[in-house]
Amino acid sequence: MGLRKASSYSKKRVRPYTRKSSKKSKSYIKTIPENKIVKYKMGAINDFDKGKFKNIIRLISTEKVLIRDNSLESCRQFINKNIDRALAGQYYFEVKPFPHHILRENKALTTPGADRMQTGMQRSFGKAIGRAAIVKPWQTVFLVAFLNERSRKIVRSALEKIKSKIPCRSRIMFEKRE
Repeated sequence: MGLRKASSYSKKRVRPYTRKSSKKSKSYIKTIPENKIVKYKMGAINDFDKGKFKNIIRLISTEKVLIRDNSLESCRQFINKNIDRALAGQYYFEVKPFPHHILRENKALTTPGADRMQTGMQRSFGKAIGRAAIVKPWQTVFLVAFLNERSRKIVRSALEKIKSKIPCRSRIMFEKRE
């Protein structure tokens, strides 16, 4: 069975479920799924720290939402590939949210005769199936910094294309650093 659709989780009110302890008896979560995001910072990281990049574009969420780690990773790959092909090392790219929240699922069988094998909603806490980042309104999801105005169009078009992969309404904001 594949993943449930993102709308099953994305717009729900949620309390962060993150309790993992080094003492096994105090840990609520026995197994945590691996984080699918490979890198959070890409491009010329040292140049960004020195303040070399004067232009910054941010993709900002306009609502509270859960974004799964596989969604963030697919967006990261797409943006990084498009920008790296055009700008080749003259940019800085960062994925801002970290997926701390553990998603749970109470699996139910749907085959004939399954009613004798499952308990329904009784003891329905669920098993850990993935991770998600809790993103607040007006929080930056992706940040891209670049050198000149020519690059602005390339970066903006890459961010426009990935808006459909994120389960929330979002805006692209441009700022110029001095």
